[in-house]
Amino acid sequence: MLIIPAIDLKDGQCVRLKQGLMEESTVFSEDPGAMARHWVDQGGKRLHLVDLNGAFAGKPVNEGAIKSIVSAVGGEIPIQLGGGIRDLETIERYLDNGIDYVIIGTAAVKTPGFLHEACYAFPGQIMVGLDAKDGKVAIDGWSKLTGHDVIDLAKKFEDYGVNAIVYTDIGRDGMLTGVNIEATVALAQALTIPVIASGGVTNLDDVRKLCAVASEGIIGTITGRAIYEGTLDFAAAQKLADELS
Repeated sequence: MLIIPAIDLKDGQCVRLKQGLMEESTVFSEDPGAMARHWVDQGGKRLHLVDLNGAFAGKPVNEGAIKSIVSAVGGEIPIQLGGGIRDLETIERYLDNGIDYVIIGTAAVKTPGFLHEACYAFPGQIMVGLDAKDGKVAIDGWSKLTGHDVIDLAKKFEDYGVNAIVYTDIGRDGMLTGVNIEATVALAQALTIPVIASGGVTNLDDVRKLCAVASEGIIGTITGRAIYEGTLDFAAAQKLADELS
């Protein structure tokens, strides 16, 4: 079980949002490269980056900060990145610059043909981020709830050849209320590709609960606010996950 630190980038800084609201952001660091180095030194085995401005703009905005992170830790551990990725040229540029996995979110739902092309062009390096509330997929920075069932959509994308599904329960993200284990397991059981849980990890008890269902196909969990605010000791969490898996 991978405990994956999230580095959310807004205006070149590391921040966290509550419920996906840009105005509800807390700055945790003004040096993204140093923050990445910190998590690797603490035992991190993968990093999760989000270009928050990019997600709202529909195009990359924080490329400078992303490059500083790759310079700091690229090649040591895999780095996955999402936010504002809407065309093949952007994916190619990120992969050429040292990103290992690109996460497509809103564009996968709105233009599945683009996702299909991306999986064909960059096999094994494309993930899909599915954000859901009560089983329905949300898009556009969570501002719109669609009628798509998350499991049905994930199965479709699995057939395209995506590497993994990053699944966020948006009712819990950034709220420190625990992981929606039931919904995450249901999704993982319906797929043959791995699921990475996101949203709600608060403490070591959440890590234990996730490790208990890792065999269902859940390979990791992304954690942000909890490790920045100190409700979860990241090094202890990864150590516990290693012991339980």
